[in-house]
Amino acid sequence: MTLRKPILFLLLILAATAEAQVGKYRNDLSIGVNGGYVLSNVGFTPKINQAFHGGVTGGVTFRYVCEKYFNTICAVQAEVNYAQIGWKEDILDQQDAPVINPATGLPEQYSRTMNYIQVPIFAHLGWGREEKGFQFFFQAGPQIGFCIGESTDANFPLDAPNTADRINSVTAQYDMPVENKFDYGIAAGLGLEYSRPRMGHLQLEARYYYGLGNIYGDSKKDYFGKSNFGNIVIKLTYLFDIIKTKNREG
Repeated sequence: MTLRKPILFLLLILAATAEAQVGKYRNDLSIGVNGGYVLSNVGFTPKINQAFHGGVTGGVTFRYVCEKYFNTICAVQAEVNYAQIGWKEDILDQQDAPVINPATGLPEQYSRTMNYIQVPIFAHLGWGREEKGFQFFFQAGPQIGFCIGESTDANFPLDAPNTADRINSVTAQYDMPVENKFDYGIAAGLGLEYSRPRMGHLQLEARYYYGLGNIYGDSKKDYFGKSNFGNIVIKLTYLFDIIKTKNREG
């Protein structure tokens, strides 16, 4: 029920926006490209100390503006993206200092990178200029993803980690590939858009994604009770118009 309620609420918003048409009619379709940077981690239970894992994201964007209701520009915006997400461990000793590998004399490091195809679908609300100038926007909606590959980067033997010096001795994840390749959750973002006729639309956005699924099994027999993603995304999007409303008013 936790997932169904917010998704149902967003679908009702989209349906009302698309069909009610109580405001000023719009029929604007734009497509374009997006790219940016993702800071991610995984919410493990038992806990694993982490810093943010950095990766790139990029893909194609579609937007359909269907109505201007008073000062609010109502649209549906969707993307198909490639994203590098995962987690990076913060391996510390009892004094919160980096654990040194005795074989190399270097701080121990471990990170897991997972490559995903992600599809967010947003209810997009904007306030400001539609064609000439700036517009502030908020968007939110469900997101699904599918893992297409993963890789590990470590500077110590994964089959013999130095757990004696660590404040956090959880190492079960080292030999566990992703079990649940399908991911789902809720994303929301705030941004600024600049538009010019015949030039298109440029968006700068900060977005947060909260995963509702786990990458590992979460039954009583599984090691981790929780293993969901949290992503902070900063991205630029460029859109150009395919269809524009004729005889626009307002």
